[in-house]
Amino acid sequence: MEAYNVCVNPRCNSLFLILLAFASITSFANAEIHYHEFVVQVTQVKRLCRTHEIITVNGQYPGPTLEVRDGDSLVIKVTNSARYNVTIHWHGVRQRGTPWADGPEYVTQCPIQPGGAYTYRFTIQNQAGTLWWHAHSKWLRATVFGALIIYPKLGTSYPFQTPKLEIPILLGEWWNKDPIDVLRQATFTGAGPAVSDAYTINGQPGDLYRCSSQDTVKFFVESGDIVHLRIINAALNQQLFFMVADHILTVVGADAAYTKPFTTRTLMLGPGQTTNVLLTADQTPGRYYMAARAYASAQNVPFDNTTATAVLEYISTPCKPNQGFPSMPMLPLLPAYNDTATVTAFLAKFRSPATSNVKVSAEIDENLFFTVGLGLVNCNPGPQCQGPNNTRFAASMNNVSFVFPTQASLLQAYYQGIPGVFTTDFPAVPPIKFDYTGNVSRALWQPIFGTKLYKVKYGAKVQIVLQDTAISATEAHPVHLHGYQFYIVGQGFGNFDPTQDTANFNLIDPPNRNTVVVPVGGWAAIRFVADNPGVWLMHCHIDAHLTWGFAMSFIVENGEGEFQSIGPPPEDLPQC
Repeated sequence: MEAYNVCVNPRCNSLFLILLAFASITSFANAEIHYHEFVVQVTQVKRLCRTHEIITVNGQYPGPTLEVRDGDSLVIKVTNSARYNVTIHWHGVRQRGTPWADGPEYVTQCPIQPGGAYTYRFTIQNQAGTLWWHAHSKWLRATVFGALIIYPKLGTSYPFQTPKLEIPILLGEWWNKDPIDVLRQATFTGAGPAVSDAYTINGQPGDLYRCSSQDTVKFFVESGDIVHLRIINAALNQQLFFMVADHILTVVGADAAYTKPFTTRTLMLGPGQTTNVLLTADQTPGRYYMAARAYASAQNVPFDNTTATAVLEYISTPCKPNQGFPSMPMLPLLPAYNDTATVTAFLAKFRSPATSNVKVSAEIDENLFFTVGLGLVNCNPGPQCQGPNNTRFAASMNNVSFVFPTQASLLQAYYQGIPGVFTTDFPAVPPIKFDYTGNVSRALWQPIFGTKLYKVKYGAKVQIVLQDTAISATEAHPVHLHGYQFYIVGQGFGNFDPTQDTANFNLIDPPNRNTVVVPVGGWAAIRFVADNPGVWLMHCHIDAHLTWGFAMSFIVENGEGEFQSIGPPPEDLPQC
């Protein structure tokens, strides 16, 4: 059975919201434990005129939506009945005291092999809004993903007008081939991967694709409804614009943190990011397209230029005269594919609300500067050197292209003292200083390869400046840090200037995120306190870049109090 493949009327959520409100009055604020079983399996689905076998959870694409409250715990048994190794990552969950449950393959665990199982146990702590879960093995997350909705604790409410409807919107990418085969082909040739054949909204491409209009997702509203859209960019390799025709959106949250409300017509989400918005159904009753298409920041790089749609339909929509059916939906005027100005203006509006008790220290213990971007590896011309000018694509941070281990996970190797798995000499600054966004010497295009980690003391106040580079091409990069929320204290274009740019940092109300978009040809600065011991991956959430080595890992050492040390691994932890 597929999820979201028919006309969806979320009005049933109204009853759920009423019950939640009633429960907040009549119940004690006791946390609950939610038990789920995920079966990773092969499922047949039909998209773009063809029947495909894809990997899903419980036969659903997208996968099951998890609904919890802040403070609740989850126990999720994952059984692998598919043909590929798999892990599940709970994207944005801080995993305080539960680093073994984070999920990235070969970082916090070895993969669950076909026929195997692993139970993830973790608690939501001081987070509310929208997160999501996805496979963190190879490219399985192309079809293995779902929403994780976190409601406020019982007895508390949203810091905005209570919506009548709650609608999760999952943006995805679709290939007519097995995504693992697309990955294998790119890995063999050294060239860029084939671009997707479609984008999807809740698993469906929509009216603008062949053989798709019958299954276009529809959401029904009544005039005056306040609708809470929880938008997730689950696309594998593409940043996406999102709009609803003729409707203004009020942003109220992102990455499971509230924001100061602001209005916009256009959203842009990097892969991995979530954005919560309120939509008021205040337009003439009719049918309006929700639409998503690419934000493509890199020049001369192929991308999927198609547009996914869903339909927002007013229940009182009149039929076309003499035809007996509603008129065609209105399509929003989406930005140009390379409209960086719109992206910059949108991201600049994010601020933390006054009620969030922002604490950004002016003092820094670890001042890190990471160059990020692509590279090229020289090789002999042939079938495995099909990158630009007979090279192979690579990616790096501070010129180190990350190599994932296979004999043990990094967390297991650190906890058990297994030698030879990693080193702790990841550089705090680039090995060579250069004009990062200018004409870069070809001598700097080829990174070194290694499994290098950076060790941080518990409680350290950390600042990281992420600097895009012009090696191969400048490009906007959505960078995700596992195990942490961080404050984005600054962003800009060109090379970061530590004197001038630091003076302009926002230390008063910076946005709180788990994934930051590093501007194309620019930089982003983040700050956080290293209060969560473990081994935590930082990487570009464009999976093609992660495959090429755009990643590094932190070791955060143990403290001395609750949640300040790494506990022993679970008994059912998969082994390599």
